[in-house]
Amino acid sequence: MKHVLFLLFIGVIVVSCKKEQKLEAEIAAIDSQVNVERFDALFAKVTPETLPDLKNAYPFMFSEKFPDSFWIAKTTDTLETQIFKEVNKTFNDFSKTSTEIASLFNHLKYYFPSFKQPRVITTTSDVDYRNKVIVTDTIALIALDNYLGSDHEFYQSIPVYIRNNMNKDQIVVDMASEYATKFIYERTQNTFLDKIIYYGKQLYFKDVVLPFKTEAARISYSQEQLDWAKANESYIWRYFVERELLYSTDSKLDGRFITPAPFSKFYLEGIDSESPGRLGPYIGWQIVKAYMEHNTITINEMLDKSAEEIFNNSKFKPRK
Repeated sequence: MKHVLFLLFIGVIVVSCKKEQKLEAEIAAIDSQVNVERFDALFAKVTPETLPDLKNAYPFMFSEKFPDSFWIAKTTDTLETQIFKEVNKTFNDFSKTSTEIASLFNHLKYYFPSFKQPRVITTTSDVDYRNKVIVTDTIALIALDNYLGSDHEFYQSIPVYIRNNMNKDQIVVDMASEYATKFIYERTQNTFLDKIIYYGKQLYFKDVVLPFKTEAARISYSQEQLDWAKANESYIWRYFVERELLYSTDSKLDGRFITPAPFSKFYLEGIDSESPGRLGPYIGWQIVKAYMEHNTITINEMLDKSAEEIFNNSKFKPRK
């Protein structure tokens, strides 16, 4: 009997893999062509004579509050020239990143027919790591000086938990995060449950549009951090339930379990220092996954559902 069940299990896996391969082949056939516009490189070479042409081509990149002399001076500033140099060194070959962006766009077009491919433009931002990527309906703007590698000298004053994700492999993940906010129906988030389900939706969105990235990459964890979260999932969930946090409106929970941080704050010796930050979104992600497994529903429909509806119909059970 066990042998028969094992064969059936293997058969299900094989069929599932074939379906996934067929789906990915269909998505790849969309074949989005991405022409990355290297505004950063063009600006680094600008002269007083060529500045008017660059401003005409990229008017949205130049604030009218500043005269032309400001922009010319910026190109010769010592720090700016160092940033240009480091960006050019790291992104001399942009082909891998372009391929990943194209794959992201393929998936967005497949699952969200209303998505229109934007212009992809790279720039620099004086290492404004809080705004690494900005997306609109027509433009995706990427500040490359935020992706020079976690150990880069520019980042030494930035907390480790932030700079760990300041590398080029993170670009497409950050783009997907920004697009997730555009496709998720924005509801009022009063409770802790509302918030973790919202971020769980974001992570499930990335599961769908970034299947070529690892789970750890999608949540911006190291593999060790993800392994810790999985190994302790039952404990984390029990802690949330026993302390009645799910329907709490205490805003302090954001800093403890939701916003980026070096670790989560259970206020328990030994646990806090070992845990990764953002364990709230991690649990929200598992709830959304369970909901999608137990309900016949499209991702578009799920993104519109309330947190309570998703939770109540998820049949969520943490790993043990």
